[in-house]
Amino acid sequence: MFWFQLGLVIDLTNTSRYYQTTDLKKEGIKHVKIQCRGRDAVPDNMSVNTFVYEVSQFLLRQKSKKYILVHCTHGHNRTGYMIVHYLMRSQSMSVSQAIKFFSEARPPGIYKPDYIDALYTFYHERRPEMVICPPTPEWKRSSDLDLNGEAVPDDDDDDGSPIALPENHETDVVLTNDDILGDEIPQDQLQSLRLFCYHTLKLNAGVRGNAQFPGSHPVSLNRDNLQLLRQRYYYATWKADGTRYMMLITVDGCYLIDRSFNFRRVQMRFPCRHPAEGIGDGTHHFTLLDGEMVIDTLPDSQKQERRYLIYDMMALNHTPIIERPFYERWKMLEKEVIEPRNYERHNIYQSRNPYYRYDLEPFRVRRKDFWLLSTVNKVLKEFIPKLSHEADGLIFQGWDDPYVPRTHEGLLKWKYARLNSVDFLFEIGSDDREQLFLFERGRKKLMEGNKVEFRDAPDPPSSFSGKIIECSWDPDEHVWVYMRIRTDKSTPNDINTFRKVMRSIRDNITEEILLNEINEIIQLPMYADRIRIDSKARMHANAARRR
Repeated sequence: MFWFQLGLVIDLTNTSRYYQTTDLKKEGIKHVKIQCRGRDAVPDNMSVNTFVYEVSQFLLRQKSKKYILVHCTHGHNRTGYMIVHYLMRSQSMSVSQAIKFFSEARPPGIYKPDYIDALYTFYHERRPEMVICPPTPEWKRSSDLDLNGEAVPDDDDDDGSPIALPENHETDVVLTNDDILGDEIPQDQLQSLRLFCYHTLKLNAGVRGNAQFPGSHPVSLNRDNLQLLRQRYYYATWKADGTRYMMLITVDGCYLIDRSFNFRRVQMRFPCRHPAEGIGDGTHHFTLLDGEMVIDTLPDSQKQERRYLIYDMMALNHTPIIERPFYERWKMLEKEVIEPRNYERHNIYQSRNPYYRYDLEPFRVRRKDFWLLSTVNKVLKEFIPKLSHEADGLIFQGWDDPYVPRTHEGLLKWKYARLNSVDFLFEIGSDDREQLFLFERGRKKLMEGNKVEFRDAPDPPSSFSGKIIECSWDPDEHVWVYMRIRTDKSTPNDINTFRKVMRSIRDNITEEILLNEINEIIQLPMYADRIRIDSKARMHANAARRR
């Protein structure tokens, strides 16, 4: 191949002994080194994400047709593994089709069984019986022994030592909200995806850049903002005590977005809705969702399951929809995201990839329910006690509200009094003094006079230094009480959030007070009329589903 035809060389070897890169640079050819072990170890997921991003960006940016050269030592296993990953994330095909595509272009293709198995496992596909791993090439087998019949190092090691592959044992792993989900992505890709979120939510990067989590945050209910329920039309839902994530769905993968505004890739499928209500040909691309990850404990078996409760949608296939009223976004969420996914899941053998297994995905997905205010008593007394995951109160959502990034003064949260909490940064100073910090205008603010007790903590206070801790208020002792470490957060609450929580604690809107207020509110004409209309509409919708 002539130099002028090459635009990018991706080197997957675990060594730098094969060639110098200076000649490539002189010819204007970009060289990317992604160091991958060879023997008995497939490339790690971060390396795969880097490879796919580099290839995608090169193809997107090139002005004239240039080629990409990918190589490991022999150009079969690591090279094939990476190229199959790229095909899976850029084309509409199954793992079997992608493996066949590569093997026809580079015979015999991937010949290591563990590489083949890893691809099927990663993409949650059942391996067809007809897929047979090709035998090790003759030239490879003949080099395994030296002239004395002794084993020689495998060139595909590239100076690496053998690594034992993990055995696939079923284990009873305890799931927690602190578990890190998904795989890291390249820094350039992270910045690009952050920028998309800011543009979608119509935010300016500002002086602090675009590193601040932009998701909508509720404010604590107090006696003043409680009156908003009388002025605007609200629906209610339970406040799940899980982990907050936004989710960005693209053709090349789904990305969980945590409270630190970091993105991690998870392997999930979200097919688009077909105009004829059947299974569509494509998948969502730049659809942005908001939700909460919870851990359900099934009542019969006590088995744990992760579930992502989606409660809002901010963009649909690149198109921002944040200015639409909430009830429209909520309905679109069901029609555009949940229904196509459920339809394909139940009709998988008619889909373009009948070998895909939804049950192997890292978590389940559902739309979160919202109810009329007239049902709040039932939600508190009957629904929440029967939930299979933790809940700590209620959320009141304006039915006609747009999506408001960051603090949304009209999005209200009510928590059980004992669970009203603040997230502090806890530190132990040089004089061994325990200190609690909040943020004010992006800087640490020492909260003089505030103390915390670690009553049920298994470790000494010193082990919490430098960490974000969630604390509840003990009104009798006038101290904060440690609840848990917030591993999903890298900064404490803002001072304004603290003031609103303290106002909510002082106002002490109990369950009884809340229910009495709501009973009065739903008698107002604006509520009574809409509740009657909405109730009829829901009855018709439920009847249609049953048919």
